[in-house]
Amino acid sequence: MGTVAIYSLFIINKSGGLIYYKDYGSAGRMDTNDSLRLASLWHSMHAISQQLSPTTGCTGIDLLQAHNFDLHCFQSLTGTKFFVVCEIGAQNMEILLKTIYELYTEFVLKNPFYEMEMPIRCELFDLNLAQVIQKDRVALMGR
Repeated sequence: MGTVAIYSLFIINKSGGLIYYKDYGSAGRMDTNDSLRLASLWHSMHAISQQLSPTTGCTGIDLLQAHNFDLHCFQSLTGTKFFVVCEIGAQNMEILLKTIYELYTEFVLKNPFYEMEMPIRCELFDLNLAQVIQKDRVALMGR
């Protein structure tokens, strides 16, 4: 099997709380506390970047490039942030994040049992997300 492009997915509510985390085989698996800390840190960095921007209308960090990985972020109009940690140079992550957001609106927000801002526990969301991620992996391995 080829290299997996997506290492992990985080969804953070507008208050900076981690409401969803999924590990897709990253080398350094995180425990629950580490994933909560990382989500909180990303939320803070995202907010600070908006304030530090020399231009008006900055919406925060969309891409963070590190030596060994890229971190792509999409923020919805409600302030919910979706971010993936992926291999360097992975293509179409913005499209993937918007697709994940569409799944979130379709299977989480429309779920009558889901409470806003709370951790996501929705089987239909998980199943459809797994299909989208699998399709993305297949597309990336064919490059």
